[in-house]
Amino acid sequence: MHLMTRAPYRLRTICLWAFVMLVVMLALTPAWAGQGRRERGGRTPVIFDTDICDDIDDTWALVMLLNSPELDVKLVTTAVGNTELKAKTVARILEIAGRTDIPIGIGVKHSDGGNRQDAWVAGYDLGKYPGTIHRDGVQAIIDTIMKSERRITLIAVGPLPNIGAALDKEPGIAEKARFIGMHGSIYKGYGGSDTPSAEYNVKAHNKDCQKVFTASWPMTITPLDTCGLVHLTGQKYQQVLKSDRPLARALMENYLAWQKQPIAARNKDLSDAEVEKQARATTDQRSSTLFDTVGIYLALSTDLVEMERLPLVVTDDGFTRIDREKGKPVRCAVRWKDLGAYEDYLVERLLR
Repeated sequence: MHLMTRAPYRLRTICLWAFVMLVVMLALTPAWAGQGRRERGGRTPVIFDTDICDDIDDTWALVMLLNSPELDVKLVTTAVGNTELKAKTVARILEIAGRTDIPIGIGVKHSDGGNRQDAWVAGYDLGKYPGTIHRDGVQAIIDTIMKSERRITLIAVGPLPNIGAALDKEPGIAEKARFIGMHGSIYKGYGGSDTPSAEYNVKAHNKDCQKVFTASWPMTITPLDTCGLVHLTGQKYQQVLKSDRPLARALMENYLAWQKQPIAARNKDLSDAEVEKQARATTDQRSSTLFDTVGIYLALSTDLVEMERLPLVVTDDGFTRIDREKGKPVRCAVRWKDLGAYEDYLVERLLR
């Protein structure tokens, strides 16, 4: 073929390939753009408000949170009771995790008493914590939310005096945060009962809970229907118990301290060895109910739970009732699709 006759053919071929590439690029642009947005957006910014040291499940939840790189923990605040003493437990766990970059906020204090995990922080000096301690945890919540360029996910797994106080002081936090909580009882009560319960986190500091459930933020909760069914036993539990990972060791040490404290308090004549023996009859075999871990899970995924959007009100006697006229729409994890799969997921997170 003569050169002059081949040139138009080449030009048509080049144009055709250019057109094909343009179509392909346009088709892929949304995917690339979405990926770019995810990369720019990065991890989900989180505040964790916890009544740690009352029940042991908060400690499990904190370890799960620290082992979830998708979540960017901006602040941990202690709630209910002797919140300064509770901050010691949080601080020591953060040190073990190598996460002293995470600030701790001391929440509203209600007592000077001790707690069931005191033995684990005996001699620990909070003043020597190398990270930031906010003496006013409520203001720290407000500042963290209001100064964030992105919407904060506020995970609360206890009674809500800190969050209620923050809403009183700065109602605007509800416009810049979403709330995930371990609260309530919809269709099931404690122990899987068919009768809903006045769940502790709702009943305690009830007025603060009502403030939270009427604020304008998007809300997601794990009620007793799902969180009240979570335990680890058998081989799943043994994996955590026997792990040599630092956070898993700290978790099991706290569980033992938490289990020993009431035994020693009830039986002051028992030797330390006998107290430990009685405590290990439980801690060597199974976990307690791990309510609060599901609050962390809902910040990561809802794949293993059935979600219902329900209009809820918090009653003065501590119930979360469906009210079609007055209720606030709340996303509720009301049933497990696969509880066993969640237990596996939890173990994997704890042992990272």
